[in-house]
Amino acid sequence: MAENPLVLTFDMGTQSARALLVDAKGTIVAKVQKIYDTPYISRQPGWAEQPSAFYWDALCECAQNLKAQNESLWPHIIAVTTSTVRDTCLCLDDRLEPLRDAILWLDCRESSNDRVPALQRIFFAAAGKTDTCKLQRRVSACNWIAEHEPELWAKTHKFVFISTWLTYKLCGNLMDAVPSTVGHTPISMKNRTWMKPNELTRPIFDVRDDQLYPLVEAGTVFGKITPEAAARTGILAGLPLVASGSDKACETLGLGCLTPEKAALSFGTTATVEITTPDYVEPFPLIPPYPSVLPNAYTPEVEIYRGYWLISWFKREFASLEIAQAKETGMSPESILNQKLSEIAPGCNGLMLHPYFTPGLIMPHARGSMIGFADNHTRMHFYRAIIEGINFALMEGLHGIEKRSKHKVERIYVAGGGSQSREICQITANMFGLPLGRIHTHEVTGVGASMTAFVSQGVFKNFEEGVAAMVHMQDEFLPDPAQHMLYQKLYEDVFLKVFDRLEPFYCAIDGIMSRL
Repeated sequence: MAENPLVLTFDMGTQSARALLVDAKGTIVAKVQKIYDTPYISRQPGWAEQPSAFYWDALCECAQNLKAQNESLWPHIIAVTTSTVRDTCLCLDDRLEPLRDAILWLDCRESSNDRVPALQRIFFAAAGKTDTCKLQRRVSACNWIAEHEPELWAKTHKFVFISTWLTYKLCGNLMDAVPSTVGHTPISMKNRTWMKPNELTRPIFDVRDDQLYPLVEAGTVFGKITPEAAARTGILAGLPLVASGSDKACETLGLGCLTPEKAALSFGTTATVEITTPDYVEPFPLIPPYPSVLPNAYTPEVEIYRGYWLISWFKREFASLEIAQAKETGMSPESILNQKLSEIAPGCNGLMLHPYFTPGLIMPHARGSMIGFADNHTRMHFYRAIIEGINFALMEGLHGIEKRSKHKVERIYVAGGGSQSREICQITANMFGLPLGRIHTHEVTGVGASMTAFVSQGVFKNFEEGVAAMVHMQDEFLPDPAQHMLYQKLYEDVFLKVFDRLEPFYCAIDGIMSRL
């Protein structure tokens, strides 16, 4: 074992790619980040794609730059691992070369075929999930490709995620980690393997069994870095490539949330809340939890799709003054906006946002809404209402997870871009009424992925030992009881009742607009 061992971790996100050297104390020893000029390409409204080589080229560039800046540290690397954004897929031919551009998780195209066999229709109707089933059929990229590009789909030898593709490019083995296999594909989350042909939900996905590939648990060595990959990346050939998990799975681990009394909040493009539990707990009926990086554990998760994307939208549409000020001061526009949050009283003088701007499997007819406008509201009321609205939605998600898991959360931990704001962290603690922890680095996904490699290579006996060594609380935010009482009243008496009242109008809007 090398002295002062390091793990080389690649964190491949929606907006950027990172190459990190992480030590066994959880310190980010070195880092290179490549911010994408274009996070995705929209050839048609609602589409989100990237060229097939995009993520591999970004990984290679980050690796080469990291090595150039830190060549003396290269001999200390004991393993390599990757963590990627979820539900971003590729079609490969029989030579394992891409047939088309990657389709990202942000993509909104839909198949027109939402039919399933009669038995499944009866089951979903009895469970009250007919609309959820139909939406799942429509939004699955595999079904869209099968319908709209049938010749290409017939040539598709393997249907893979970006994580699978990067594994193949690095070590020559086409396989993936169970905790990375999150998206519209026929995986049985409960059994941590591909669905059997007779499973009830198998017909939702038009992926053939022969188009699938081997799955392994986190901590498994996929293989060794090939000479070809070494030539492109500068990584030493022969180093082990270790399976970890998706960005959210590694983020939860990197926050130290190993047990159900700790909840992980992610304030990213998609805002999420989840716990880790040894029990298979569906966050909603018929909606499976995701596999944890931990063996035989699960992470029931509730997503607020395009959660902190709303901050970027607000900045673009309403924050020209802060953008100009940021250029003059060297601060970020978000920092300037967040400093002004304290100027607005909790509850935003009655302004409340419902942040369901994009339909999902649980709310197939969802739309965003804002209620309570008055003549004393300003832009900053609107901004704070976005923060509070996302938190209200996450609170609802957490309470549902607690109810179904029969576990009470005692502390919350935050990651993602929004977590870098002290103001947002304090508002969140006040709203949830729980102590909130923020760890020593915002590179939480990198810490979690690296920990998996350290455990795999025997530096730690288990994940508990890894968390004790690598996760360090830097800040704690304690809730204000009076503010929490106000938020709880708004949550129970208003927020929880809005969607059911407005859903019939959302359905009516969808019907009217679909006829245009």
